[in-house]
Amino acid sequence: MQAPDSSRDRAGSSDASSRALSAVEVLLGAAIVIGHNVFHLVPNEVPILVVLALVSMRLRAGRWDWSTLGFRRPVSWARVVSIAAIAAALRLALGEYVIDPLTAHFWPPAIAPKEVDEITGHLGTFLLYIPIVWGFAAFGEEIAYRGYLLNRTADTGGKSNAAFWIAVVVTSVLFGYGHYYKGPAGIIDSGIAGVILGAAYVMSGRNLWVTILAHGFIDSFALTLAYFGLDT
Repeated sequence: MQAPDSSRDRAGSSDASSRALSAVEVLLGAAIVIGHNVFHLVPNEVPILVVLALVSMRLRAGRWDWSTLGFRRPVSWARVVSIAAIAAALRLALGEYVIDPLTAHFWPPAIAPKEVDEITGHLGTFLLYIPIVWGFAAFGEEIAYRGYLLNRTADTGGKSNAAFWIAVVVTSVLFGYGHYYKGPAGIIDSGIAGVILGAAYVMSGRNLWVTILAHGFIDSFALTLAYFGLDT
């Protein structure tokens, strides 16, 4: 008969190994984000992080358990959409009325994506970019930053409530640097967006559909403003 202490030691060793692996994944993810956006040494981080998320999910769960990324069927889709809409509205309002005015005291305005000029007044281009922002930004970035990096960061801290909120901050800093091309004001603005999306993810019971929808709403609104030339 095996001693209880031996079982506990094995469990503790397994937990420590899992946390160490998560820490390595977070450091690797951070290096990929900075390596692409700041130093331009690696390809775009989003597809790479999505692949790492899928590999990590498969190795850890031993199966395709999408719930580990936050793809859970909600009790109420109406609640999910409502939380997403609130998060999107908060992000847009803070950006327009708080973040942009504050950062204007220190830096030039955030640099808009070069595609903005292509969209203004061009319906075909606008319609082309709608599925791109939903596919690449809403799904891709949310899987990469919230579904993967946020959860791995929280794993490193033992998955406590505090660990998840620290993970929100850590991944928001990385999300800010994921938009390095926007300049200092844009990094701050995107970092705050990351905080709002991360908070929505945690407060919704880590349901990734909330942040995917919120991200899609935000970028669709920005595209609409760009189409009508109102993104000034």
